[in-house]
Amino acid sequence: MPVHNRSGSAPVPTMTAVASVAFCLLALIDHMAAQYTIQQLPSPLAPLGAKTVWDVDSQSLYYVDINVASIHRYDYAENKTYSTKIDGVSPIAPIILVQGKPDQFVLGTGNKLVLVSWNGRSEKGTFVKTLYDLGESQKHVRFNEGKVDPKGRLYAGTMQLETLGDIFQQKEGKLYRFDGKAGGEFHMLKDGISISNGLTWTNNKFYYIDTAALDVKEFDVLENGDLQNETILFDFRVDGKGPGYFGDGMTHDEDGNLYVATWAGSKVMKINPRTKKVEQEIAIPAKFVTSVAFGGPQLDELLVTTAHTDNQAPPAGALFKVTGLGVKGQPMPKMVLSG
Repeated sequence: MPVHNRSGSAPVPTMTAVASVAFCLLALIDHMAAQYTIQQLPSPLAPLGAKTVWDVDSQSLYYVDINVASIHRYDYAENKTYSTKIDGVSPIAPIILVQGKPDQFVLGTGNKLVLVSWNGRSEKGTFVKTLYDLGESQKHVRFNEGKVDPKGRLYAGTMQLETLGDIFQQKEGKLYRFDGKAGGEFHMLKDGISISNGLTWTNNKFYYIDTAALDVKEFDVLENGDLQNETILFDFRVDGKGPGYFGDGMTHDEDGNLYVATWAGSKVMKINPRTKKVEQEIAIPAKFVTSVAFGGPQLDELLVTTAHTDNQAPPAGALFKVTGLGVKGQPMPKMVLSG
């Protein structure tokens, strides 16, 4: 099994790219003497795996392969990943858990939000109904990211379709809040977005990533869920220049620190919002790191999705588990959906 150094560079694998093959990586943590371990979990090698959400009830990680339009569930107890597709639902991003309905999920697909049903094991899920359609004026965008706030409200963001030009140059995306019922209202919170990505709530703040903006933004959240007082918490640029990688998915630990997946960066960055400094870089043996979520029985394991875009060699596209970080996450809220 290959061992990878903490810079994230990897030797050419000597093993066949089989989903069930796991490997471990020992790396020194930058600011402490402890070690963390990275293990490849049994899962498909996804061209664009992303949008992780941990379900504390089933002890499972749900995520998607966006353009393949598949849903994956990593079962912690079985150490096995189940996958499904749903006829007519493509692409898929994000996937949202629904409070009180363990077999139902809200998916973004194109410019719509839909409700689907899946038992977590079968190879075919079922379309239930369309919850919301952004309409003809937004046919040029698709949903890309979404999460649920502590009050059960869905925040979801869009981006221009990749087929319509350079997604890093346009600003057609928007960030919305959905009131949680079929045919309910969408409230636009922010526009002028290129690639709507990571979002999380902690420290009584809302944190958000527009990948092309090369920063993490911080907002105050009003009682009704609206956002105000936008500021830049962290800028990825070094001396005014892009670092060669981009912020993607994001989560937080119980101490309020942010964990940011880096597209083309081979790492997850731990950012302290109080100091606005990077406290740790967790090397991942894949170039395109897409999404992160804390999981496991104690919520102390960081689960990481990657992509094998641009024909990256294995283990690119795998699902990874990082242990030994010495921190815990928090349970991820589920969407309160009525009607």
